[in-house]
Amino acid sequence: MPKESLNDLQAFVAVARERSFTRAAAQLGLSRSALSHAMLALEARLGVRLLTRTTRSVSTTQAGARLLDAVAPRLDEIALELDSLSAMRDKPAGTVRITAHDHAIATILWPRLQPLLGQYPDIQIELSVDYALTDIAAHRYDAGVRSGNRVDKDMIAVRIGPDFRMAVAATPGYLAGKPLPSTPHELIQHRCINLRLPTHGGLYAWDFEKDGQEINVRVQGQTVFNNTFLMLQAALDGMGFAYVPLDLLQPHIEQGRLVPVLKNWWPLLTGYHLYYANRRQLAPALALVIETLRWREGGIGAAPRSSHTR
Repeated sequence: MPKESLNDLQAFVAVARERSFTRAAAQLGLSRSALSHAMLALEARLGVRLLTRTTRSVSTTQAGARLLDAVAPRLDEIALELDSLSAMRDKPAGTVRITAHDHAIATILWPRLQPLLGQYPDIQIELSVDYALTDIAAHRYDAGVRSGNRVDKDMIAVRIGPDFRMAVAATPGYLAGKPLPSTPHELIQHRCINLRLPTHGGLYAWDFEKDGQEINVRVQGQTVFNNTFLMLQAALDGMGFAYVPLDLLQPHIEQGRLVPVLKNWWPLLTGYHLYYANRRQLAPALALVIETLRWREGGIGAAPRSSHTR
């Protein structure tokens, strides 16, 4: 096999993992047409079909699955070793890619990382908004963020924020002439602003908790979003109740733009954690980002503390 076909193998792994020429092409910085021709050329050289293509999806054949299992781990090892070589540099540099909830990015990641970028001009930060429980290894992220510290056994989780409450509120205009809900189930009688989950395309059920009793309610309304801040804006525009983190609602509640309901039922969620692969050696840029984001009791600056998964 010619040496240049290593690029084609990397491209094949991207297509097989993404199950999409379009997403893989965007990841590789290629046109969809160029990527498709590269895969056809690879199949021609190998003399076997690797991918099954339909108008809606791409999947691996039996031969393709075998090649993916054999090649992908080795390419990942090569990438890891190249990262380790970069880690030998004294000055932190390179790109750190993180996937996270938009609320975590806006309230924790960006406020803390922005000053870091000014101090280290050779570091690049890529923040990707995602509500899914993303496989950071498969999608080539350096780290991910989620509420809580339960992650896969080969990952390390580091707390980056305090526990926070989810809350429910609507505008005085929307509530005019309507009875306030006294239990979560009464929200079914109101217009609510829904969140679309990316994993299976379903709508998020609102979680509540009081005196150890947990309830989740599937609400209905005229609007559905996949962005926390758009849900908040819809509530401010009078489209009904929003269920978002309390810290986003609080300023609007204090200024009378929103009315809180069901306070006794607002659940307390475990704070955001950054999770990353358990490697022997971290690239300096990633290590610096982790320490910059690490949260301590009473604020930033106490002794480092990390949570390892069971």
